[in-house]
Amino acid sequence: MGDPTGAWRRMNEPVIRKFRASGGKDTGRKHPVILLTTTGRKTGRPLVTPLNFSRDGDRIVVIASAGGAERHPDWYLNLVANPHVTLEHDGETYSARAETIDEPERTRLYDHQAAEMTFFGGYRKRVKNREIPVVAFRRG
Repeated sequence: MGDPTGAWRRMNEPVIRKFRASGGKDTGRKHPVILLTTTGRKTGRPLVTPLNFSRDGDRIVVIASAGGAERHPDWYLNLVANPHVTLEHDGETYSARAETIDEPERTRLYDHQAAEMTFFGGYRKRVKNREIPVVAFRRG
């Protein structure tokens, strides 16, 4: 279930460094990014993941696509085990609570983000053995 090669971690490290160095203003990515810190469900260690996001009112919304993989991403499994997370966004760091969104709201939020970031539509078509979760974060 994990990333035994560490490929995701190696790919994410420069994005995290650039994000923090610029206060989240210049990630080198085409779409908006947040940094999500979860607590490792096995290690108890803090783990940081850059994620594309959209907004729904006062909530930050992310899609747990794992790049179109047939398994949930580790960050998602971590927040299911412990929904208390930390977000870095717009130059601030704050505590938030994660909630996996159910239907019919899940499809609405997925469609909204996929309209802005079309690669999410491709992931939805490719993934056959799981429903890709949508997660919303609220401060607190």
